[in-house]
Amino acid sequence: MTGQPGTISGSMSDEELIARILAGEKRLFELLIRKYNQRLYRIGMSILEIEAEAEDAMQTAYINAYENLPRFEQRSSFGTWLTRIMLNQCYEQKRKSKRVLSSIEQPDNFISMQTPANELDNKELSHVLEQAIAQLPEKYRLVFVLREMEDLSVRETSAVLNIEEPNVKVRLNRAKTMLRENLTGYLKERVYNFHLSRCDKIVNNVMQNLGIA
Repeated sequence: MTGQPGTISGSMSDEELIARILAGEKRLFELLIRKYNQRLYRIGMSILEIEAEAEDAMQTAYINAYENLPRFEQRSSFGTWLTRIMLNQCYEQKRKSKRVLSSIEQPDNFISMQTPANELDNKELSHVLEQAIAQLPEKYRLVFVLREMEDLSVRETSAVLNIEEPNVKVRLNRAKTMLRENLTGYLKERVYNFHLSRCDKIVNNVMQNLGIA
């Protein structure tokens, strides 16, 4: 076996991959990158909110993980260990950039939807949901992303974020409540909203049909 990523079974565990990487099959690290890209990207966007910065953090996290792989003691899963590295990198970048993520302080980040409600397609709906999640305070947003989007268990989320398991449950429930509130308010303001331009069109059509100048 030459260690070509394309020839390796997708059923191979992280532990098996790590053992082979440390034995010299370095290209197999690509499989770990592909496996965890989605998780790390979501974490990066949850904290940094800017795609380019999230991708920079991902690259740095993977490099740090690879360089420290010989010191990975497997006291936790590789996924948990890698997630912690990503979190640390994101917080480091956040400190350096002094970026403020609070939705209260950055209301302009919220989506401005110009299309009528009946033209809202799946892509736009996805954007609305992403923006609603972005409005959550960071501590709730991270728990929501890890539990609901990455399917981490309560125990895994607790280990990654270094908080007690009951706190994971509390934060998740709070995140869901806040999401419902955010989406309800957003939809109330925008869905089936009768914009002035549409109002003018109806008025003009009615007046013309009635023969009123």
